[in-house]
Amino acid sequence: MLNYPRYLFLFSAIVLWAAAHGGAMLRQRRPLKADERDDFSVVQAACLTMLGLFIGFTFSMAVSRYDQRKNYEEAEANAIGTEYLRADLFPAAHTAVIRAQLRRYVGLRISFYQSRDESELPQLDADTSRLQGEMWSVVRTPALTEQSALFTLVVAGMNDVLNAQGYTQAAWANRIPTSAWALLFAIAVCGNVLVGYGVRSGRANAGLLFVLPALISISFLLLADVDSPRHGFIHLSPQNLITLSQRLN
Repeated sequence: MLNYPRYLFLFSAIVLWAAAHGGAMLRQRRPLKADERDDFSVVQAACLTMLGLFIGFTFSMAVSRYDQRKNYEEAEANAIGTEYLRADLFPAAHTAVIRAQLRRYVGLRISFYQSRDESELPQLDADTSRLQGEMWSVVRTPALTEQSALFTLVVAGMNDVLNAQGYTQAAWANRIPTSAWALLFAIAVCGNVLVGYGVRSGRANAGLLFVLPALISISFLLLADVDSPRHGFIHLSPQNLITLSQRLN
């Protein structure tokens, strides 16, 4: 569900609304006494403050991971572009092969970023791994035959290209931990129960039971959207790779 922010929004809205109404029902069975109101207000404020701090902390985690994915996309484009230029240091026949492979490789990397269907990923990963093996073979053979500083530079550049893809894969797998989401939901449920328990009876106050669940659900929607690379409203555009592809072609 964390991969689909819209479903998470609906689920959290229903659960938190039910928690708020559960607190209101509990108050009807066991109303607050006058001498308990001050203590209850302290506990309620502390719980909601903790919820706000935890949402802010989790949002900071999500944004830092989003920025990390953007930085690695830029690093990938730079590594491929540099290797494309370094291919000139090889013999002409090898240069043409390397550059053709890099152009195909950029297309695969753009498809990886733009794909929204996870069923396409295994085939993309297989094609990428196969092409990486071919690219490495093309630069390895001449470097072993004639060990020179210029050939070593090309091999190092190809190594950077392959490493950049690995860093990107790791960054896309680096998500907000499930345990953090579970703790966030637990605090949100407790906070809504306390709000429902503290709301006085009456139609005017009944609307308050919808406000907090709606606000928290919207916060969860934004958190999941930023943290989910492929689903939701916010997507990471491979603008650097697209620009590189246009330049290479």
